[in-house]
Amino acid sequence: MNTLAQQIIVYLSTKPSISSVTHLDPSDQPVSTLMKDIATTAAFRQLESVLHQTLPSCRLERSAIPLCPSVELALLQTELPQTPLPDEELRQVLASPAYWCFCWASGQVLAQYLLAHPERVAGKSVLDFGAGSGVVGIAAMLAGARKVIAVDLDPAALAACAVNAAINGVQLTMVHNLDAVQSPIDLIIAADVLYDRDNLHFLDSLPTLATDVLIADSRIKNFNHPQYRLLQTQTATTWPDLEEHPEYNQVRVFEHTR
Repeated sequence: MNTLAQQIIVYLSTKPSISSVTHLDPSDQPVSTLMKDIATTAAFRQLESVLHQTLPSCRLERSAIPLCPSVELALLQTELPQTPLPDEELRQVLASPAYWCFCWASGQVLAQYLLAHPERVAGKSVLDFGAGSGVVGIAAMLAGARKVIAVDLDPAALAACAVNAAINGVQLTMVHNLDAVQSPIDLIIAADVLYDRDNLHFLDSLPTLATDVLIADSRIKNFNHPQYRLLQTQTATTWPDLEEHPEYNQVRVFEHTR
C-alpha cells in the first residue's frame, strides 16, 4: 500500500467501533444567524478534533457532494497525503474507523434520488438507518420530510450528522439505536449498510418498522431478495474519492415491496 487512500480502503473495511464524542444537536444552535454560524464553526472544530484522534495528520473540510452540489458536508480533506499512514495511525484507524468523514457512493446516489423524487419523503417521518455523515437524511429534509431520525451506533457519526445538518440549515433527531425510536415511521432509508454480512437480517426487520423502505447498496453482487425491487442503477464514487474497485461504484437503489 503506497498511499494514504489505499490504506484507508483496507482499514475502513473493518467493522465500526464506538468512539467517545460530545453529542451535538443542531436544535441546540442559537437563533441568530451570526451566532448560529459561530456555533456551527465551533462544532466543526470539535468534530475535527475527533478525527484527529484517529487521523492526526488529516483535517476536515466543507465539501459539496458531486451528485448533490447543493449539499455540503464536513468530510475528510479531498487532497489526501501521498504517503503511508504511520503505524500508530493505522492502529487508531483499526480501533475507531471514521466512516462518517466520507460520503460513500451509495449515500450520494440515494440522496440524489430523494432530491429528484421529493414525493417519496414530503410530509413524512423518515428514519435514516446507519446514517454515517447524515447525507441521506439531510437530503430527505431538504426534499420536504416532516422529520428525520438519524440512527447510528457511533457517537462520532451522530456528531457528524448534527454538524452537517447545521451546515445545510436543517434539523435531524439523533438516536443511537432502533430501540430508542418511539414515534411512528413512514419511510426508512439506508445506504451502504450491507458491507457487513451480519447486517443482512435488516432487509427483513426494517420493513416491520415502516410502510416503505429504500436501500442503496454497491457491496452485494447478487442482491436477489424477493421482497425488494430494483429502482435504479447509477455509477458514483465515494467522496473524497478513494479510487475503489469499479464494482463498488455501481450503486443500486432498491424498494421494499409487500
